[in-house]
Amino acid sequence: MSKEAMDWALEFAPPMPSQLVATLSGLARHADKKGRGTYPSVARLAGYACKSERSVQRDLVELRKLGLIRYGDQSKANHLPEGKRPEVYDLAVERTVPDGRAGKDEVTLASRVTLASSRRRGGKKKPSSDPVESGLTGDVDVRGDVDVTGDADVADGVTSTSQEGRRPRHPNQLPEPTDEPKDSCLPPADECETGTQSLFGSPAPSAQPTAKQQQDTDFDAFWAIYPRKEGKGKARLAFAAAVKNGVKADTLIAAVQKHRDHWAHCRTETRFIPHPTTWLNGERYDDELPTPTTSWGGPAPTAPRNMTEEEKKRALQF
Repeated sequence: MSKEAMDWALEFAPPMPSQLVATLSGLARHADKKGRGTYPSVARLAGYACKSERSVQRDLVELRKLGLIRYGDQSKANHLPEGKRPEVYDLAVERTVPDGRAGKDEVTLASRVTLASSRRRGGKKKPSSDPVESGLTGDVDVRGDVDVTGDADVADGVTSTSQEGRRPRHPNQLPEPTDEPKDSCLPPADECETGTQSLFGSPAPSAQPTAKQQQDTDFDAFWAIYPRKEGKGKARLAFAAAVKNGVKADTLIAAVQKHRDHWAHCRTETRFIPHPTTWLNGERYDDELPTPTTSWGGPAPTAPRNMTEEEKKRALQF
């Protein structure tokens, strides 16, 4: 574990949505001093962050969009079985906040407030927490004006300057509100439509993503686990067509996970795995996966072992 990478993720990395901090810290735990070559599995990151694997895959997509991580040298994971190799990432440790995210400089504070407001779901705004100068005290000598008396000619409940004191209220006229209107629980309209602007120029994520943004996020999660990464543009179009035809994105992602485990169990070479576009257009997500068997019809062993002499003789008979 690299202390430098962990310090960067927890303190000196640029401000980010709060749900990404745990995933970024999990990546930093396995990086070297320069933040390179981290490749923990999605399941391990999910355990670190107490999230589902689907949520972690979305976090990785968002971290790449914010420029906080990038793809690294994938050959570092070549010692793992093909089909079960996680993506290798490098941390963007060159992007730092000089005084840390807990610093009190105006730029960092403004960015934190912007991220917090973009996640607000409702309720009244919190009162300002600006410090009060300690030297200021109340006016203890101020007393009520005991010599001032009320206007004797004004009726009770009506002030001398009110409109009701000069003309009667119409019977159908609604009474004026006595309480101040409550703050709206919705953010400003321009914030809802375009998103707020973060410290580093990229828009902060809006509360409700659009259908296009949700579809892109789902496809990125699909692409991250598909073992043969060829023809990404055509695969994106095929993925959108499948979703338009009524197939849920969760169904596609769950199906490709099962197929990936099946290919890894059968030790299928990458060149024999269908292109992602072919897999989607052929509706392979509805296929029933067969149980792998040996040459003599029995179920395949879960782990390789040496055959006995009797088993070798039986195999030669076929």
